Amino acid sequence: MTSIHHIAAQGFAVAAKAYVEGRPEYPPEIETWLTQDLGLSAGKSALDLAAGTGKFSPRLLATGATVTVVEPVQAMLDELIRRYPEIDARRGTAENIPLDDASMDAVVSAQAFHWFATAEALREIHRVLKPGGSLGLVWNVRDETVPWVAALSRIMKPFEGDAPRYHSQQWRRVFPAEGFSPLLERRFVNLHTGPPEKVIIERILSVSFMAALPPTAREQVKAQLREVIASYPELMGKAEVTFPYETLACVCHKLPYTSASAML
Repeated sequence: MTSIHHIAAQGFAVAAKAYVEGRPEYPPEIETWLTQDLGLSAGKSALDLAAGTGKFSPRLLATGATVTVVEPVQAMLDELIRRYPEIDARRGTAENIPLDDASMDAVVSAQAFHWFATAEALREIHRVLKPGGSLGLVWNVRDETVPWVAALSRIMKPFEGDAPRYHSQQWRRVFPAEGFSPLLERRFVNLHTGPPEKVIIERILSVSFMAALPPTAREQVKAQLREVIASYPELMGKAEVTFPYETLACVCHKLPYTSASAML
């Protein structure tokens, strides 16, 4: 199996519970996107690649498609299997997907493609897709135009290290990709409402490099996050708060007449 980035391996191994409880869901428009833009429906097959704890998997199941998940971090995969025992769950990486050639109508990666945005991973995704099949990429992106959200990002910034990040936009460098149509994008408003302990604190601590912090540093970060909560009128003293996101949904398709040799 291709090695996993050390921050992902360490952080996600300890953050499975926080990932489930702190991460936002996806907006209703995503299910329409999956059926209309990716063509998923009953009788179709979909791979949830780097599925984590299965946060996105119910969206795929809702289309009626047969869902397979692949996840490299065993702790995350164990949590997914516990939550969705009906799903065919396998351990693997984007560079070594344990599926047959041309076996999937769609490959979808939610909150993860920036970890493996390489030509090698795209060749492997191309291999398992049927001709004309879809590659879907989804991210819930923090709305940093909101001052208190920007304050949270400033707290996180010193701890990033060499972790690949959606916000760097480095993942875009692999597109346009050989053997795929151009990448098309849609954006949806997505609001995450709940207790600040979950919506803000557990959400921030579920980020890979934050989850990998030693206990003392994590407690220091918690104190900083609570200071933000206590400093902004829309947060202070509230039993529930709303964390604003924008959901980015991208799709491209495996060109139907591209030979496998074109990807070599």
